Amino acid sequence: MTEDIQLSEIFEDYLEVILELQMTNNVARSKDIAERLNITPGAVTSTLKKLSDINLVNYEPYGYITLTSEGKKIAQEIKSRHILLKDFFLRIIGVEEDIAEKTACRIEHTMDRETFEKFKDFVSSLR
Repeated sequence: MTEDIQLSEIFEDYLEVILELQMTNNVARSKDIAERLNITPGAVTSTLKKLSDINLVNYEPYGYITLTSEGKKIAQEIKSRHILLKDFFLRIIGVEEDIAEKTACRIEHTMDRETFEKFKDFVSSLR
């Protein structure tokens, strides 16, 4: 993540979901975010307002949601962490896919930048 912004796991999950929706639909809608995160649309609205306030998403009530350039940068970093962690658990140590997915999702939010960079270097040395 960028060094000057510390985001909660919830905010990171939103950014990751919005990125995925933008990649498939060009934009995200509140109802799609709620569905993906298995939460109520009302909860989505509140969090989107907060993400908009810190300039990570473009959001207007009842409109489409897109990531700002900073939001996209953070979301892509989170997504790449997730992919690398899941791949490690799945292919290198042989964890079942659903467990690899859940574990990667939890760890991607808690691993600090320095540790992740060292982990990434370690995984690269195994290939």
